[in-house]
Amino acid sequence: MTADSTQSDAIWPEGLGDETERLHDLIDPVRFVLFDFDGPICRLFPGRSAQKVAEDQVRCLAGLGLPGLLSEEERCQVDPYVVLRAVDRRRPRSDLVEELEKRLTQHELTAVVSALPTPHVDPLIRTWTAVGARLAVTTNNSPSAVSRYLASRGLLECFAPHIYGRTQDLRLLKPDPHCLHRALRAMGADPRATLMIGDAPTDFEAARRAGVGFLGYARGAREARLLTAAGVRHVVPSLEPVLKRLRAKGR
Repeated sequence: MTADSTQSDAIWPEGLGDETERLHDLIDPVRFVLFDFDGPICRLFPGRSAQKVAEDQVRCLAGLGLPGLLSEEERCQVDPYVVLRAVDRRRPRSDLVEELEKRLTQHELTAVVSALPTPHVDPLIRTWTAVGARLAVTTNNSPSAVSRYLASRGLLECFAPHIYGRTQDLRLLKPDPHCLHRALRAMGADPRATLMIGDAPTDFEAARRAGVGFLGYARGAREARLLTAAGVRHVVPSLEPVLKRLRAKGR
């Protein structure tokens, strides 16, 4: 997941458009695909929704008399996952972390109703499934929220049972490759024939550590710069060229 940004004024890094011409080298050998959820599959918290969730977490800490548990920068965060991990670093495996994680899960489940599908991803998922690829979700989001969203789009059968999300041990969130390793083991996947699609440097780091290929999806210029700065070689501002390549391969 990455914080929300506006695409209307996006200016892509020089040469980014050339990446779509080389997608066949990345996509054609793939037999297993790991999708991050919030970003590549949908915008779970569109607009300022993610910031409101982060603010709720900060208010929760203040109500418990623990506002000093966060730095000033962390209290101003727009990303609720950053807040959750900051608390976990200082109170690992505590009842406080458990409570914040439960509140975040509830926010995610509620957000499913208003989540915005990522353009072209629904037919991309169905096409990859139709040509015999095996798919999994590897995410820092709650697996129950992922399942609820996919069911609402008629996509759950394309992934189930391979949905690997946040566990109670927050140390295992990406960039730790834990959820990727779970997916690879469960599917009997060869990492060399596996591609992950993610929208954050933490996704890329997890993929690198798991030994799988990586395609960066950058909905806005900020995400594109972060991914390219992290060393991602293939970055696309839309999943449409991926879908086109896949369909061309199937002809």
